[in-house]
Amino acid sequence: METYLIVGIGGFLGSIARFGLASVMQSRTESLFPYGTLTVNIIGCFAIGLLMTLFQERVPAGPNLRLFAVIGVLGGFTTFSSFSYDTFAMLRSGNLLGAGLNAGLSLFGCLAATWAGYWAGENL
Repeated sequence: METYLIVGIGGFLGSIARFGLASVMQSRTESLFPYGTLTVNIIGCFAIGLLMTLFQERVPAGPNLRLFAVIGVLGGFTTFSSFSYDTFAMLRSGNLLGAGLNAGLSLFGCLAATWAGYWAGENL
C-alpha cells in the first residue's frame, strides 16, 4: 500500500505540473498547435534522461525515490517520457529492431486506438 501512496502522490504533483505548464504555454499563442503538450513532453523526456542517469550512475537512490520521481511525478507529468526512455535504452543497447518496433507500434498503434475509441464513441 505504501508503494501505491508514493506513486500516487508523485502522480498528483506531476499532473498538476503538467496542467499548469501546458496551460501557460498554450495561453501564450493563438495557434491550435498543441505547444503546451509538446513543451511538457520535451521537458519530461529531458527529466527522465537526467534522473535515470543520475539514479543509475551518480546518486544512490532507493526504490521509493525512483518510484516517486520517475513513475509518480514524471508518469503524472507525461508518459511520453517513459516511451522515450524505453526506446532510447533499446537504441543504446544496440536493439535497433526493438527500438523501431516500440516507436512504430506506439505511434501507429496509439493513433489507431484513438481512432477506434473515437469511432466507438460516435457509434454507440
